[in-house]
Amino acid sequence: MPTDIYKATTFLNVDLDLYSRSNLQPLVAALGQRVFTLHVGREGHTYRAHLELSRGPKTADRAIRSLAAMIHTLPKAERKLWDTANVRAFNVGVQAAMRPHSYEIPLACETIKIASAFKARIVFTVYAAEKPK
Repeated sequence: MPTDIYKATTFLNVDLDLYSRSNLQPLVAALGQRVFTLHVGREGHTYRAHLELSRGPKTADRAIRSLAAMIHTLPKAERKLWDTANVRAFNVGVQAAMRPHSYEIPLACETIKIASAFKARIVFTVYAAEKPK
C-alpha cells in the first residue's frame, strides 16, 4: 500500500456486504464485471458476499447510488436473493491518518432514501492510521 495514503485521511471505497441463508453466487454473477468480488461463499451456516465497484468511485455518495442502480436492474430471481438477505449493507471504507483533524463524508438525503428503499444499512468502517514501515 502506498505510504502517501497515511498522510491524509481518505475515502477508500464502498463495499456491498450481503449475508444470507441462500447461495449469493447467482446475484454476484448477475452483477458481472461491474463489481469486483472480494469474497463470495459460505461461512458456517451463512452465505456471504463482499463486493465493490470495479472502477473506484470518487465519493461514497456516488458509489452507493451506482451500486443501488445495479441492484435495481437485477433479474427477478437474483433480486429475490437481495430481498431475502439477512444483511444488506453499503459499507463506506475510510483510511484514517493523523490529518486532517476531522474528515467528513457527506451523503445526500436522496442517497439515504435510496438505501432505505432497498432496506439496506449504511455502515462506516474506519481503518486505523498506521506508521509507514
